[in-house]
Amino acid sequence: MKKLLCIVLLISGFYAFAQKILTEKQIFTSMDAQAEIFLKATKANSFSIGIVKDGKTYTKHYGEIDKGKGNKANNSTLFEIASITKLFTGTLMAKAVLDGKVSLDDDIRKYITGSYPNLQFNGTPVKIKGLVSLKSGFNKDLPDKSELLKERNDSTAFKIEKLEKAYTKEQFFKDLKSIKVETLPGTVYNYNNGTLQLTAHILENVYGKSYETLLKENILIPLKLNNTTLHINKNETIANGYDGNGNLMPFLPYSLWGSQSYLKSTLTDLTTFLKFELDKKNSLVQESQRDLLNNKNYWNAYFWDEVTINHNGRNARKHGGAFGTQNLFWVFPDYNIGISVITNQGGENTYGNLYNAVQYLVDDLKPFGKKLIGREIEKKCFENIDSGIAYYKELKKSKPDSYNFSDESELNTLGYKLMRSGNVISSIKLFKLYVSEFPNSGNPYDSLAEAYFNNGQFELSKQNYQKSLDLNSKNTNAKEMLLKLDKH
Repeated sequence: MKKLLCIVLLISGFYAFAQKILTEKQIFTSMDAQAEIFLKATKANSFSIGIVKDGKTYTKHYGEIDKGKGNKANNSTLFEIASITKLFTGTLMAKAVLDGKVSLDDDIRKYITGSYPNLQFNGTPVKIKGLVSLKSGFNKDLPDKSELLKERNDSTAFKIEKLEKAYTKEQFFKDLKSIKVETLPGTVYNYNNGTLQLTAHILENVYGKSYETLLKENILIPLKLNNTTLHINKNETIANGYDGNGNLMPFLPYSLWGSQSYLKSTLTDLTTFLKFELDKKNSLVQESQRDLLNNKNYWNAYFWDEVTINHNGRNARKHGGAFGTQNLFWVFPDYNIGISVITNQGGENTYGNLYNAVQYLVDDLKPFGKKLIGREIEKKCFENIDSGIAYYKELKKSKPDSYNFSDESELNTLGYKLMRSGNVISSIKLFKLYVSEFPNSGNPYDSLAEAYFNNGQFELSKQNYQKSLDLNSKNTNAKEMLLKLDKH
């Protein structure tokens, strides 16, 4: 009997080991597939993927940093992580809340050096929770780059670099007095780097230490993020970055506190940070990701782009974009999966392709839950759009719980893939399906209008842009296109 038990245990162990190897193979196969798709779609030089799944880390690098040089990235390559820096700043503020140094309902002016009667809206002050949720109501960024961004060209990045290099803390506080709070704090999303700089100043005042010291003492050293830093040594180099046309871009300059976008890091450190953000038992993590303003469906927590509950369970996403590098950092705690993807390209369509890569990766890796319907019907839609749409309807009827039919971005993404590949008629048909599935949303009509415009059907384009604007009065694209269409 003992002998038989040993044999059974050995067989069980073998199958467990075999399954582990198979799982690793599946993960790397998925990584390879998404890297191939990404590099083909963007023509970027380099692409790196870091995955944390069930506590284990998987990394792989593709392409080369500089075209023709064969300098492939590795786990020690330093990248600009841009706005991923905001998560570190948010974590420090979450700690300040847990430490009792600040209260979420406090007026931010309580912790700012100087007098700022302007930082309120009709008597309602900007509170800490509004500041970290990116809903401050501030009317402009600091420094104000709006004029430089009106007409973007190959020199824009260099002009912004020059502006930020020359910008001082003295000028920051002077400009802070000219800020107008245009909306009720805590209500309207307003991505603003100046609020991150202000957060660093508040943190320094409540702890009596520099922002950089707080970073090191509370995050970098405890998590052993040995290669994440605001300042690199002279013998260290950062991966070069390029725009969508392959032009070499400048690095983001260090200015003020660096709290909004100036950290540099490696894929090794980013995957370690993924593990930290996946820790459901860590009170600091839970505080930094929680809903601060009772939004319920999706929220920004402490400087996240979005924390939401959808077909991928509860998940949190942050994008970091420098002039020539982009990183997408995404955690899916319900599946115990975290993904960080990096490319040294800052093109117009880079983010969309990073987003798709992560969506497909988690779709491959999650052990349960709804799969991506857009991905399922994509091949059929490219072969024959009518068959693809029929397949969609068949699956919705026969397998409503197997695929994600509730996220409208899936049909939108697929429609744009068809349109950009030259299949405009197919995209029109797909966007019509999109409209019929989400008739009360403004975006489907906007997308259909664009497809009609590209097909020269200007009257139909105009009708759909107007419908989109009726449903979403803040759709500036629809307003601009309607003015353009009036000239046809």
